[in-house]
Amino acid sequence: MSNLTFVTTADGSKTIFNAEVGENYHSRHGALQESQHVFLHSGLKYFLEKNNTTDASILEVGYGTGLNFLVTADFCDKKKVDVQYTGIEAYPLPPAMISETGYDQYVSGHIWEQFLSNYSASFHGPVQVDEHTSLEIAECRLQDFTSKRKFDVIYFDAFAAVHQPEMWTDEALSHICKFLNGGGVFVTYAITGNLKRSMKALGFTIEKAPGAPGKREMLRAVKL
Repeated sequence: MSNLTFVTTADGSKTIFNAEVGENYHSRHGALQESQHVFLHSGLKYFLEKNNTTDASILEVGYGTGLNFLVTADFCDKKKVDVQYTGIEAYPLPPAMISETGYDQYVSGHIWEQFLSNYSASFHGPVQVDEHTSLEIAECRLQDFTSKRKFDVIYFDAFAAVHQPEMWTDEALSHICKFLNGGGVFVTYAITGNLKRSMKALGFTIEKAPGAPGKREMLRAVKL
């Protein structure tokens, strides 16, 4: 996959640059920091604390390198939180590239090993990565995703709208938000007037939350 190259971000963690899209998989200001701040802390932890619970189901749009999953699984292992995690990824990265990300530095050894050994299998159905976290990856486009399950948290980590506008349309957002439970939380690194209007029209309350390094604000929305 010659159009994909590793890039070291400002916090020392790696991301991947996709030359075909013209975009990085994570923020150059810090891949790890963005993942922890936007998705783990502002998404899952917010939902757990708001609902005083220790279990949740997560749907990630733009599974990519698996960094958001790994920081989530590591948190859940340490805090004994049970999570069913489903990722959507139309163009999965090969296992060899996943293994070269260096993300083993940021999570427990057994999480990393189980993730790598189960990565390919997770495209064929749910796999148990450890006693608290299961993983399933749907290899499809957002608009083709379907599930009988509903989710508590959506990690919306698509490429930026300037590079991938079809992921941010009213139709795309409406489709994916059908799979979110009432009271569920939608988080993304971006915040624009169009996005706020779309989410309000879908019946969400909108919050401008502090952004990760390099961004002043991000969007968190709760489904009514």
